[in-house]
Amino acid sequence: MKLILPPFDATVEVRDDAYVAAHRASEAAAIGNLAHALRAALDVPLDFPSLKRALTPDDRIVLVVDDRTPSLGELLREMLNYLGEAGIVPENITLLSPAGSRQPWVDDLPDAWQDVRTEIHDPTDRRRLSYLASTRHGRRVYLNRTLIDADQTVILSDCRFDPQYGYLGGAAPLFPALSDAATIQQVESVAEFGSMPDPIQPLEAETQEVAWLLGAPFLIQIVEGAGDSIAHIVGGAAESVPEVKRLCTQRWHVTVKQPAQTVVVSITGDPGRQDFTTLAEAASSAANVVEPGGRIVILSRAAPELGDGMSLLRDTDSTAVAARRVQERQPADRVTARLWLNAANKASLYLLSGLDDGVVEELFATPLQQARQVQRLVDAAGSCVFLPDAHKMLTEIKTTVHDSATKREKEHEHDYEED
Repeated sequence: MKLILPPFDATVEVRDDAYVAAHRASEAAAIGNLAHALRAALDVPLDFPSLKRALTPDDRIVLVVDDRTPSLGELLREMLNYLGEAGIVPENITLLSPAGSRQPWVDDLPDAWQDVRTEIHDPTDRRRLSYLASTRHGRRVYLNRTLIDADQTVILSDCRFDPQYGYLGGAAPLFPALSDAATIQQVESVAEFGSMPDPIQPLEAETQEVAWLLGAPFLIQIVEGAGDSIAHIVGGAAESVPEVKRLCTQRWHVTVKQPAQTVVVSITGDPGRQDFTTLAEAASSAANVVEPGGRIVILSRAAPELGDGMSLLRDTDSTAVAARRVQERQPADRVTARLWLNAANKASLYLLSGLDDGVVEELFATPLQQARQVQRLVDAAGSCVFLPDAHKMLTEIKTTVHDSATKREKEHEHDYEED
């Protein structure tokens, strides 16, 4: 069969006996009119009154912004216009981002909203933190001071699967991202990579509790489609989270019936939005369904900058030494480095991107110069799976009931023959 490989639109031929299908529940169509969809989410949220009914003109509003959300400039413009219609003046609005944000959407704000305050959270500055409360398990929660002092909190977030935490959605941008440095590091240290998310994992439950202690923020939740598109926009309080999680699962939970010798993953959309974390998340999704010692092929047009953690990898030819250095130095992009190293330890990495070939080699990967080189790797594989936009996926090997029964029958036949 013939397949088109995004984002390069290259054609690759795959033997029928080598092709391993990837399954998902559904693929919702992309939203055509984002402004209209956002208005609907604000005016008719799930199990919650219109946001305007919860606001008064004197309210101080904090809008927590998740920089990974697609079409963020357009969404923020419409959100600010909505708040303006509710009588909120620009000086009473703060757009708050987590540490490390570059807030690229600032230049997209309309002239009428240039007086809106912007803030990047600093978890190391105790003066910018306030004590909120203690959780039921005794954690003393410190959050951004501006956030705690606000009359109303609105969270605009991209709800997605995450290799480290399982699922990030709802109030996830609040905690631990807007907490103190010690809490952020402690939460990271206990999170596991590649684990399937339970209905409510400990972090998700604690995040929900922190949101309740803060005063039930209004949630605007985004479920992405292919590339830079958006499939769903859902508004509401915490009660809307299960529905958004269901929509995310339908779109991005992908299963295969067996591991593949070669997994080809692609990353579509604007390369300017893709950092090295995007590449590492795609590699992590592939690592979940590749055979040990197999191949992971990553296709992207991005040429992302390398953070301190990824730069540590370039100074050694051993993944074990690189992992130890990341653990010792704790760079800001340590999670990205760990994801990449985990994938490199599982399979051979091949990368087609805008990065220099020498840099790719120093990152424990083989550089590809053209998409047509993928054909050679596919031809040499006994089995292949293809995952478009793999950085958004939760991937899983899931044998069907029929396959499991057939396997058990063969095992019994083998036992009988030995007897």
